[in-house]
Amino acid sequence: MRRVLLIGSGEVGAKHTEALNRTDGMDLVGVADPSPVVAPPAGVPLFAQWGNALGQLAPDVVVVAAPPVTALVAARAAARAGATVLVEKPVTLNPADLAPALEDRRIFVAFQPHFAPGLAGLLDQAPPVRRATVTLVCRRDRAYYRSWRTRYATAGGILHQQAIHGLALALRLLAPAPITSCTAEVRRVRQWAESEDRITATVAFEGGALLTVDARVDSDEPRRHDVSVHLDDGRQVHVRGRNLEAGLGRPQSAPSDLALRQTMYRSLPAGDTGPRHPSLFPLPQLRRTLEVIDCAYRNARTVSEAGTAT
Repeated sequence: MRRVLLIGSGEVGAKHTEALNRTDGMDLVGVADPSPVVAPPAGVPLFAQWGNALGQLAPDVVVVAAPPVTALVAARAAARAGATVLVEKPVTLNPADLAPALEDRRIFVAFQPHFAPGLAGLLDQAPPVRRATVTLVCRRDRAYYRSWRTRYATAGGILHQQAIHGLALALRLLAPAPITSCTAEVRRVRQWAESEDRITATVAFEGGALLTVDARVDSDEPRRHDVSVHLDDGRQVHVRGRNLEAGLGRPQSAPSDLALRQTMYRSLPAGDTGPRHPSLFPLPQLRRTLEVIDCAYRNARTVSEAGTAT
C-alpha cells in the first residue's frame, strides 16, 4: 500500500481524491490546502501547509493539484523529500522554470489521456512523424474563470489549460527540433477574463515537421479533443475522444476518466531505477511543450469582439 498526499483540494483535486480512494494499492493519508474548496474524506487529515504535511506524513506518492508556479515549487519539494510526484498541468507558464533539476527525475505530469488505448505502444514505437494536428472543441462557462484562472498571468490561456493534453502528445510524437516559424491568431469574444475564446496556430520545425492547432472553448458543438498525425510513410494515425480518451480504439469503448487515472497512478514508479511506462510524461519533457505554447502566444495577433486585429 502506497501512502499518498494530495496537495490542492479544488476542482481537480477533488477528482484525484475520488480516483485515489477507488484505486487499489493507494492510501490517501492527507490533504494539504490552506483554503480547500472540497473537504477531505472523513478520517483524512487536512493540513494548511504542504511543507508540514510532507514532514509529518512522509508519503510515498504526492499528487499536486495546485495552480501553476505553486505546483512546481511543491512538486520539487516533495521529490526532494523522496516521494514520487504526479503534478497537474501546466505546472508553470514559463519554460525557463523547467531548467534541469536533479529532483525532476521523480516528477511526472498528470496527462491521464496519454494512457488511452494504444498510445503506450505508439509512444514506445515512436514512428517518424512529419505533421501533427491538435483540435479542441469544448465550452467553458463563466464560472470556470474564477479565482486564479481569471488572469492570463496566473492561468495562461487555452493552450496551457485545455489543449495542453493534445499538444504534449503531438510533441512527444514529433522529433525534437528547433522552431523555425510560428504564426497564431487569438480571438477574445466573450470578454469574461483575460484568457481567449479561440486560438489557431501553425508551428514549423527544423527539418520540415509541422504542428497545427485549432482550440476553442466557446463552442456549442459536440466536445472533442483529438490529435491526428501524418507519418513519413504516408499513413495517418488518429487519437480521438472528448479528451483523447478513445486513443487508437473505438470511441464507443473508450475507458472512463476514472479508469485512466487509476492506470496512471498504478504506473508511477516506486524508485529512481527500472523501466518507465511509455505513457508516463516526465517533467523535463514539458519544457518543449511550454516553449511551443510560449512561441505561439508571443507571435499571435489578437482579434477583438468587433473583429479588428491588434
